[in-house]
Amino acid sequence: MKRKSLLLILCALAVNMVAQHNQSFDRGWRFFRGDAVNAEAIDFDDSKWEEVTVPHDFSMYPVARTHDYRENTKEWNDWQIGVFSRLSIGDWDSGQTLGGIGWYRKTFVLPLDNAENMDNYLRNNVLNLRFDGVYNQAEVWVNGKKTAINIYGYMPFEANIDAILRDKAYRNTKDERLVTIAVKAINQGKNCRWYTGSGIYRHVWLEATPTVHLNEFDTWVNASTLKGKDALISVTAKIFNDGEGTHEGTFKVEVKDDKGKVVASSVSPYSVTDNKVVKTDITVKSAKLWSVDSPYRYRAHISLMNGDKAQDQLVIPFGVRTIDYSAEKGFCLNGKSVKLRGGCVHHDNGILGGAAIDRAEVRKVELLKAQGYNAIRCSHNLPSVAFLDACDSLGMLVIDEVFDQWEQSKRPDDYSNDFSKEKKMMQNGKYVGIGKTNFEYDAALMVRRDRNHPSIIMWSIGNEIAQRADIPRGKELAQAITRAIMEEDNTRPTTMGVNDFWDRGGFTWEKDSPRAFENIDICGYNYETRRYESDHEAFPNRIMYGSESYPNAVAGNWNIIEAHPYIIGDFVWTAVDYIGEAGLGHALERSDHGAWVQLLAWPWFNSWCGDIDLVGNKKPQSYYRDVVWGQRNMAMGVRPSVPDGEYEDAWGWCWTAEENHWNWFADAHHEGQYLPIDLRPEKYDNAILRRDVKHDVNAHRSDSLRVNVYTREKRVRLLINGKTVGEKDVDTQNYTASFTVAYEPGELKAVAMNGKKETKTNVIMTTAKAPSSIQFDMVSANVSSSHNDLAYIYLKVVDEDGNLCPTSEIPLEIKTSGCKHIAVAGTGHPYDMKSFRTLSPTTFRGEALLIIQPQDVSGEVNISVTSPKLKGEFRKTIELK
Repeated sequence: MKRKSLLLILCALAVNMVAQHNQSFDRGWRFFRGDAVNAEAIDFDDSKWEEVTVPHDFSMYPVARTHDYRENTKEWNDWQIGVFSRLSIGDWDSGQTLGGIGWYRKTFVLPLDNAENMDNYLRNNVLNLRFDGVYNQAEVWVNGKKTAINIYGYMPFEANIDAILRDKAYRNTKDERLVTIAVKAINQGKNCRWYTGSGIYRHVWLEATPTVHLNEFDTWVNASTLKGKDALISVTAKIFNDGEGTHEGTFKVEVKDDKGKVVASSVSPYSVTDNKVVKTDITVKSAKLWSVDSPYRYRAHISLMNGDKAQDQLVIPFGVRTIDYSAEKGFCLNGKSVKLRGGCVHHDNGILGGAAIDRAEVRKVELLKAQGYNAIRCSHNLPSVAFLDACDSLGMLVIDEVFDQWEQSKRPDDYSNDFSKEKKMMQNGKYVGIGKTNFEYDAALMVRRDRNHPSIIMWSIGNEIAQRADIPRGKELAQAITRAIMEEDNTRPTTMGVNDFWDRGGFTWEKDSPRAFENIDICGYNYETRRYESDHEAFPNRIMYGSESYPNAVAGNWNIIEAHPYIIGDFVWTAVDYIGEAGLGHALERSDHGAWVQLLAWPWFNSWCGDIDLVGNKKPQSYYRDVVWGQRNMAMGVRPSVPDGEYEDAWGWCWTAEENHWNWFADAHHEGQYLPIDLRPEKYDNAILRRDVKHDVNAHRSDSLRVNVYTREKRVRLLINGKTVGEKDVDTQNYTASFTVAYEPGELKAVAMNGKKETKTNVIMTTAKAPSSIQFDMVSANVSSSHNDLAYIYLKVVDEDGNLCPTSEIPLEIKTSGCKHIAVAGTGHPYDMKSFRTLSPTTFRGEALLIIQPQDVSGEVNISVTSPKLKGEFRKTIELK
């Protein structure tokens, strides 16, 4: 079979092989969804495969329709909508998406002058591919020879190239310079409790080094100690010798500030035969500290010198900062007490799926920072390196977490099946054991990869682990994981998210939770804030925090956190909406007082419990959190009345069905009545809900809307169109004053009172007029042409005065043209599948988001938006530089 693969010439390799550890290997892949026979072979014809750039999530692309369910039209006529399918084995766990098998292939050219010097080239160079993440069960071939396997899709791994090419049987017979990489990703079965994404969803790097070289994961710049104002920095590195004989040279470290000036240096001799760990200590005088408010970073230039020439070099950004913790003082950063305003965050990026594009990871941290968060718990797996880089540069504290389960499963096909097996790796195309279990290797790898990030303050060994208090196995596993972590880094504490024992018959919190906590340094409480004070009496030296908490409990949680130093913070579930665990945050109206329903079936695909929605907009609950955290003086939310004989069921992760606008019921500019998303019962597919949720939207009365005013002020007055409709004291425990009012279009205003006088603290909502046009709101005016960058453009439906129409739900048709790019659009709607990742969305809360991903070509992108509900065409041009 004639081979027709894309040939990518890596010019950078031909110029210089020294110190080129991480050359991007993202471009030039060909992709096929499904299984393919002999796709690892050199001469396999992949010419009809799709050309893609990674990071790439193939679950974000529709599967071709191969079934016909017309015989059961009532139930199955919408069996597939975009990327969603009723055939999804993950159901609400995976947000109705599909996994499957995906193949990737890429051929590149080694920088040889001619084929005759291949052997000499291989004697002097080491080539590895580093995959930051492939979900799931990845297999990698080099020129048809299997060279790597990786089971756990959240862990990075390497595939050796030069070891395969040393065997002449695996060189390309037509041209020895050609190297073909094939990757198979298998995401099948019920292997996770949330949306994972599929395929090569994180970066790929070509690591090209001389035989004597450094490795980024085995080089640590420990800048966690201060002596007065000076930073005592310890640099530890493993020097690898993949060549023959003993090599000698000097180990050189230069620390440079953000202007490039050398502020400290060290030079010491080394001699290495196999592999050797070297260490040097450096002092940076009057060091600038990394903090949440001032995330200053230095750069360590670490070189293996052969005379005056750098044989190999790494450049590692790092921050100087100290962390301390105690029950008496709480958590201290650089000697100052800090309360963790935290949120749990899954790894997906909304309408981009699991693809860890650099700009998307930065954008996520930007949104959280603007929301007032200073800490993130990565749940429940390693985040991308790009995400941690963003936390470093923007000043966000991080809990790095490695496991959602140990040996006992949460889903039949999850990582528990391989957790304790001997770690299998490939050397020279053969399976070899390395004397460690998978979990020991994974825990150590988390630390090796991430310990240079100043943002990380804790290592989490797991979340809601079934075996957390088991004897003896739970203790054995906890100790083995923490031992693997501490061998790589003993400067940060360990932690774990511990829940009540609803999952463990015969166990109780009082009797058994102490065993779960005895093997970690800082104790994470999942939804057990009621235990704080009683546990403190029993264990006065225990340091606690809310590793997960309900969104509607923020006021009570924060009150007790502020009162006690031994409680260091709280992490809400969740800071951002995510795909999967569909409908977790729904609220509804019911009459039967029946069983609570935790998750919702088709067409719900969004968790709907986040402060921020899938496209980056603040949700109603986030305004309340602003007030509790002191980020905003006053906020207001409005909810339609609950029909007579019913009640609002908004337990757990739910937020009351209020919204932040004053556009309700029929008026001159709006047809019919508007209801929040949670109060539209026709979209609850669960049978238990269909029985007892009313379908009469007219049952909501316009004369009894509830207005919640949130503030830390003592008393507020509420006015409609300048007329006072009520005045109340604010509840000092939940910072809320509630009013029941009749709807009247115009202006709704809440104002804080000082005695009988109005203060300057107020919040105003104004009724928008009819939709008139589309407003383009671009997050950043400067967008590069790199595939790692993204242009975020919000398409807002506005009235004639430019005000957002917050209840507008109108169809849009988006077209783009110009230089090469990828365009996707969508909304934060939790069950409108037709408006997710499409260029024909229906706006939600008056908005849709368009994302443009450049494809490494500069130029202009032209955008056109039309709607049958609006007159004319709306245009914008952006430049990719």
